[in-house]
Amino acid sequence: MSEVSALAQRIDALLPQTQCTKCGYAGCRPYADAIASAQASYNQCPPGGAQGVARLAGLLGRPVIPLNPENGAERPRPRAVIDESLCIGCTLCLQACPVDAIVGAAKLMHTVIEDRCTGCDLCVPPCPVDCIDMVPVTGERTGWDAWTQAQADQARAHYEAHLARLARDKAEREARLAARAARVAPVAPSSPPSASAAPAPGGEPPAAAVKTAGIAADLASTAPVGVAHDEAAAAAARKQAIIQAALERARQKKAALAAQGLGPKNTENVSADVQAQIDEAEARRKRLGLTKP
Repeated sequence: MSEVSALAQRIDALLPQTQCTKCGYAGCRPYADAIASAQASYNQCPPGGAQGVARLAGLLGRPVIPLNPENGAERPRPRAVIDESLCIGCTLCLQACPVDAIVGAAKLMHTVIEDRCTGCDLCVPPCPVDCIDMVPVTGERTGWDAWTQAQADQARAHYEAHLARLARDKAEREARLAARAARVAPVAPSSPPSASAAPAPGGEPPAAAVKTAGIAADLASTAPVGVAHDEAAAAAARKQAIIQAALERARQKKAALAAQGLGPKNTENVSADVQAQIDEAEARRKRLGLTKP
């Protein structure tokens, strides 16, 4: 192990492992790597607070300096709470959580596993209906006074399990795609229409075409129309209006968090894997009709 890598490991052991990205990096270990290689300062971790800066300064033999306000403010430890009456089951918060602290399924209510939540805030911005609040749960205690080394170690284990699950899911998805591609047979060249499909003498359509047209007419005559159709359209319009209003509240909340320095910092120049997750989430939002036209 190189000297820089060994130092990064020691730095990582002193970080709170919330994986909140407020330091400007994709997680605690990337931030530790940046400090060890002199690419980042040791005062960029709001969850660690002033005591966290002092811990790192002691390890590095550097002076204790104030927390960089550009990365956010030290605060009581929050926990994500989902308003289950508003949750639409879009799964975007599940994808954002770095420690798999949210459970649920598509189109089903989600909930938070309290003991797993690190208060990272990452589930708040992607929620399209603004149903997640970050509720302080440590009173006046902030930084390491609101967190323990045992909790940090547990959070790291959950994060590593999360990364392993993502890698496993990716490998299984690629294996399924490869198997599906192998099963697809080459498309046979189209053959000319058979004589049975040709128009009958005198321009009359073949019997099969007449039968198909008759079936289509029967289906069309039994299609739901009138009042039921109007009620369905009105219900869909009401649902869309509710979603759009919630989206606007979510945008305002996201802007407010950003203005306070509480939002994620690594939203640009992210890794290819993270960008793929963002693209997948955006595609799902479009399919659900949760984006502005």
